[in-house]
Formats: sequence, C-alpha cells, structure tokens
Amino acid sequence: MAAQLTLKDVSLQFGGIKVLQDVSFGVEPGQIFGLVGPNGAGKTSLFNCISGHYKPTSGSITIDGTEVSGSHPATLAKHGLARTFQHPALQLEATVLENVLLGAHTRLPGGPGEWSLRLPRTGRSERVLRSEALALLERNGLGWAADIPADELSHGLHKGIELCRALLMKPRLLLLDEPAAGLPHTEVEHLIQTVRRLRAEDDITVVIVEHHMGLIAALTDRVVVLDHGRKLMEGTAAQAQSDKRVIEAYIGKDAADDAA
Repeated sequence: MAAQLTLKDVSLQFGGIKVLQDVSFGVEPGQIFGLVGPNGAGKTSLFNCISGHYKPTSGSITIDGTEVSGSHPATLAKHGLARTFQHPALQLEATVLENVLLGAHTRLPGGPGEWSLRLPRTGRSERVLRSEALALLERNGLGWAADIPADELSHGLHKGIELCRALLMKPRLLLLDEPAAGLPHTEVEHLIQTVRRLRAEDDITVVIVEHHMGLIAALTDRVVVLDHGRKLMEGTAAQAQSDKRVIEAYIGKDAADDAA
C-alpha cells in the first residue's frame, strides 16, 4: 500500500548556515509529488533529510504517521522508503544484475553472520530475489543487459539500473533525485511512462526532485517550490509555472518584470 509522507517545520542548519527553514507539506498515498526550485534552493538537502542521509536540526518527518526524522536509511527502508540519486551510485565493474541485487539486502532473512554461513533459507531467498531482479530488468527494458558490466553501458541506462535496484526493495515511497538529468528527449518520454506505470501498477507514492519542468508538468499531481531553503508556494505544476514569485526565483525579478 502506498505510503503517506508528512513534513512539519523541517529546518536544517550547518553551523551558521540555514539550509532549510520551516518547510512543511504533505504527500498523500499514491500521489506523484514534485520538489522544484532554482539551484541552491535546498531540494537535495530536503531529500537527504527525508531519506536519512541528513538529520534535520528541527521539525518532524513522518511516514504513515510514524516519526522517522533522523532515522538511518536502513531503518527507513523497513518503512518502505527507497531512493535514487542524481548521479547513480553503481558498482561499475559488477554486472547489471549484480547491481540490482544490491537493493535486496533489506529483504534477506537473518543478518551478515547467517548470510556468510550460506544457510538453506538464505539460499532460497537469494534465488527468489534473483528471479525478481531479472523480472524487473525485463519489465524496464533492461533484460538484455543483465550479464553486462555496468561500465559498458550509457548514463541513461545507469539511471534505469538504479531505478530497478530501488524497486527491488519493494518501496511504498520512492524518492527520485533528478531522474531526467542528462537524458535525451526520447529517454525522458520513456521515464515519464515508466513513472506513470509504477504509480498505476505498483501502488507507490513518488516524490521527484527535478529541473525538467516538462517532466514535472507531465507527471505530478502537486508540487512544492523551494527558494533559499523556504517553501515559496505549493500547488499544481501549472500554478507554479504561472506564479510570479516562482518566475522571479528562477529568472530574477528584473527579468520577470521585463517579461510581464
């Protein structure tokens, strides 16, 4: 079942630098939600707070009503959260299938000690997960590449591998960090169709950080616009694109006035 994400007054400070200031919003189960804003707005920092890579200075982050602020990424995975990164973190010398299987560690029974003993139930679980990983690759058009080393494939295919790895975690809440970055138009169109299919078929809540406004407009139910670490506005993508404050944040007040 898709997860609900709620942020209330989330702030993040490094020394005297305020990176995020009192950011609040809610993402309903099954929504595709966008986080947008100019460079330096705090989008990735907020993603890092949600996914456990940063601990907020103050505020609350809940998944289905359970407080998760400051939780370790492995703990958040048990709450159904998975994420991708702007620059895919792959083991380039490993095969595509091996990279996808790295997403299965939260689903293996026992722990490292039991895994090293190669007990029967560990072997059974590994066979099931391998089958699931191959099915995910086939479903996302990468079945042909399962046994190819990742470093022989393009940046766009690396994005697809990382998405499959995140999906193998069986997420209910999926965070996509600039999934369209560096992709040509045809691959962006494929990405849009893939995310739509995930929401329709897998019952996943999706939150996207993205600069590609065409993708945001095509996919999202709602967006939050950040500027200098604060929430500037919340609404639909169309409302954001026509909001004077958003236009000023992206292209500057003088340019916005000239365009008016």
